Amino acid sequence: MPDIAPDPARSPGYVDRPIMRNRWELLTFLHWRYDAAVVQQLLPPGLTVDTFDGSAWVALVPFYMRISLPVGPSLPWASRFCETNVRTYVRDEFGRPGVWFLSLDASRLGAVVTARTTYRLPYFWSKMRIGVRGDLVAYSCVRRWPGPRGASSRVVVRLGEPYATSDLGPLDHFLTARWSVFSVTGGRATFAQAWHDPWPLRRATVVTLDDQLITAAGLPAPQGDPLVHYSTAVDVRLSGPQPVAAP
Repeated sequence: MPDIAPDPARSPGYVDRPIMRNRWELLTFLHWRYDAAVVQQLLPPGLTVDTFDGSAWVALVPFYMRISLPVGPSLPWASRFCETNVRTYVRDEFGRPGVWFLSLDASRLGAVVTARTTYRLPYFWSKMRIGVRGDLVAYSCVRRWPGPRGASSRVVVRLGEPYATSDLGPLDHFLTARWSVFSVTGGRATFAQAWHDPWPLRRATVVTLDDQLITAAGLPAPQGDPLVHYSTAVDVRLSGPQPVAAP
């Protein structure tokens, strides 16, 4: 029997015992090419920039977050909020691919403190809004704490037609189908696994883009128009952080 190639849009492993469940809604990916050496300077030891066609890729990703724990009720005032992250793509010393967050802004201070202490992720508390009117989705973010205070982002996209599975190519999967998140705890690299169904992606175009979060993360301003994908929602199962080790 011939080997069947894995579906690049699907997670290679299920998270049996999640410590957290997320629902990511109204999510837009805006991606730009970057010089790999420039991005590598911002990565910790043990992680190497993951490239496609010789380029690193950096994303601005605004969305709406809903969090629930494996047991017990969710608390709407603490577990539902806007978020925007700046991320790139990396591999660990064993070749495992994943996401490295350069920054994450969230509108709930409690979520910021929890993520900074548990996952050691660079979260910032920000004033944020998401609005939907017809085929337009608008995101705004102004950073409050910690600095640089006042860094902001405003994005408006116009939604287009859904992608058929056959429309999505290797670059689309490289940018969106990511199943590990890396961080550093006590000087050691750790990772958490994520599982969700394949992204239901739609085309989108930029109407307004005025962003300072990418440069606040230490990168030069992006050049040219971004590659844009939009997704209505996915339900995500997240594992706890664990030390990077041989698979």
